[in-house]
Amino acid sequence: MSYVAPVKDMLFGMQHLAGLEQVAQMPGFEDAGLDTAQAVLEECAKLNEGVIAPLNWEGDKYPSSWHDGKVTTTPGFKDAFRQFVEGGWQGLQHPVDFGGQGLPKTIGAACGEMLNSANLSFALCPLLTDGAIEALLTAGTPEQQQTYIPKMISGEWTGTMNLTEPQAGSDLALVRTRAEPQPDGSFRLFGTKIFITYGEHDMAGNIVHLVLARVTGAPEGVKGISLFIVPKFLFNADGSLGARNDVHCVSIEHKLGIKASPTAVLQFGDRGGATGWLIGQENRGLEYMFIMMNAARYAVGVQGIAIAERAYQKAVAYAKDRVQSRPVDGSMPGSAPIVHHPDVRRMLMTMRAQTEACRAMALVAAAAYDAAHHHPDKDTRAQNHAFYEFLVPLVKGYSTEMSLEVASLGVQVHGGMGFIEETGAAQYYRDARILTIYEGTTAIQANDLVGRKTARDGGQVAKGIAGRIAQTEEALVARKDPAAAVMAKRLRAAREAFVQVVDFVAGQTKASPNAVFAGSVPYLMLAGNLVAGWQMGRALLVAQDQLASGTGDTAFLNAKIATARFYAEHILTRVPALRDAVLEGGESVTALPVDAF
Repeated sequence: MSYVAPVKDMLFGMQHLAGLEQVAQMPGFEDAGLDTAQAVLEECAKLNEGVIAPLNWEGDKYPSSWHDGKVTTTPGFKDAFRQFVEGGWQGLQHPVDFGGQGLPKTIGAACGEMLNSANLSFALCPLLTDGAIEALLTAGTPEQQQTYIPKMISGEWTGTMNLTEPQAGSDLALVRTRAEPQPDGSFRLFGTKIFITYGEHDMAGNIVHLVLARVTGAPEGVKGISLFIVPKFLFNADGSLGARNDVHCVSIEHKLGIKASPTAVLQFGDRGGATGWLIGQENRGLEYMFIMMNAARYAVGVQGIAIAERAYQKAVAYAKDRVQSRPVDGSMPGSAPIVHHPDVRRMLMTMRAQTEACRAMALVAAAAYDAAHHHPDKDTRAQNHAFYEFLVPLVKGYSTEMSLEVASLGVQVHGGMGFIEETGAAQYYRDARILTIYEGTTAIQANDLVGRKTARDGGQVAKGIAGRIAQTEEALVARKDPAAAVMAKRLRAAREAFVQVVDFVAGQTKASPNAVFAGSVPYLMLAGNLVAGWQMGRALLVAQDQLASGTGDTAFLNAKIATARFYAEHILTRVPALRDAVLEGGESVTALPVDAF
């Protein structure tokens, strides 16, 4: 089955939940209203449905390959990348001054979802390039920005981030790659980096590696890490490519999923040292790299939503086509398509509800990012920044965990055929499996949510969000409608559970760190479930308003209400159990002695 971009649902979320028209009133976004968003999304859908999605299965069958230091991508990828960059999609969210289109993240997020639904392996190259551009926009010198950013936006060059080393996974304090200062102000880098996505490929003329390394004599630990630009090819004053730099791909990984995306082992300095240039100030590299990582973490959350959408579409098509067994209610005289069976409907509704809820949460987060960077009022910028920062671990952690459940259900809907590679359902499950791991595992996102986003401010931002949810509850109660009443009831129970956990986290992180962090992932899942469910509650209100006024697509709006009610009754109901696990389950996590494992 081919991919069909959910443009209508994206536009609904942008307009009614993310407040795109308010975003379009901010300086720099005046031309980015709903009409622009619709035109951009429809054009983006054409490219992804017609060009990039057909390569997804091909990439799984014919992955990128390595030979003598060179990587050849899946047949068709190079031409698809050319069409992608020629269409201006790499520069969608980036500044006009550097050749970008300067559109808000609210629009960019939807386009990113389409690209990742179409082909997760392909989409990783633009994702990493986006992160490199963001890092240079924040910490690069004007000269570095002018040298690198336009070429990355045009697609002539792509970008990577180089953090991990064989002995240093998520613990970057153990980074050993060294940088030796040179008389001309450059540095020579020596070391090995692993898990470098698109660290070597044939789709662009040059690759801009952003590399964490230690300058000779730097302090130990994370305080001694600096960030460097290390291009694959050096270049001349006119921008033309020159000699090959001393950075080489010595192998690529053989992976469970995303097989078409080359994950490289890069060796720096085997032939005298790789030439690099410092970004920003020495020993502030981790700070700058976190800019890249934060952008990437949000983007990976969108990847989770994207793969869930693709798995859902595949499962729906199969369920409507596969004939097996007579319906239990006797509504059909003989065997029927399995979509008529209640448990298949339950699985499909679970897939649909979770995907739509997380999409809405991600779009709301994107709008907060836009306001944090572009709103003219300082206090409004600060409030939106805090809101966005709180949501990032939820978008990344909850949406990717959700994608595993949804992709697994997609296999289950297919039954035994889902376990057979030729049906395609298994690829989504395999591809999704990395999403909870890279750019920080779910536990790392949860630790961030506990430490930086909850305990640090005593839970004030979290409780502010709870207050906004309570207002939605009041609006739902006022409707005196069965669907609204169910949503209000479940949303209230989930919010109250959330506040209890926030109080526990804020009050006990220092006194009982093991007890709190033993429940960090359940806390993240609770918070993500609640915030996503909140958006479904808001969506329900909008859909009812439009039906009452006779505006909008009746079938779409009724489906939105039904999906929201399902979320309330089947997904939000998980929250109280998560609360109990956090508040009461910490001791049992560490009760078993290490030697007993």
